[in-house]
Amino acid sequence: MKTKLTHVRANVRDLSSAIKWYEEILGFKVTAIWPKDKPNYVHFEAEAGAAFALMEAEPVPTGARFNFSVEDVDALWEVLKDRVEVVEPLLDTPYGTRKFTIKDLDGNELGFVQVG
Repeated sequence: MKTKLTHVRANVRDLSSAIKWYEEILGFKVTAIWPKDKPNYVHFEAEAGAAFALMEAEPVPTGARFNFSVEDVDALWEVLKDRVEVVEPLLDTPYGTRKFTIKDLDGNELGFVQVG
């Protein structure tokens, strides 16, 4: 079966706190919040690939790792390394990428990867 991934979601305990963290720490931009009367779900701006979303739901964390492709992983590492919980520090992988991994407020793992 061939697939094309279009959407991924991480579960969080407190949507408002998570939105603030993703915006202030990572620079993500919210594009939509649902439902309007009692929000529990948010989409962030995406350039290409799968849309990334958060939902106030259980279980937390989801037990997954989300990898984001970035143009300058070294520069991002310098900005984030002292502001976040680091899972894997900046490293060169044996498969030709350079990456690091952090945790969000709820323990979801977020990898930032530069190819070549």
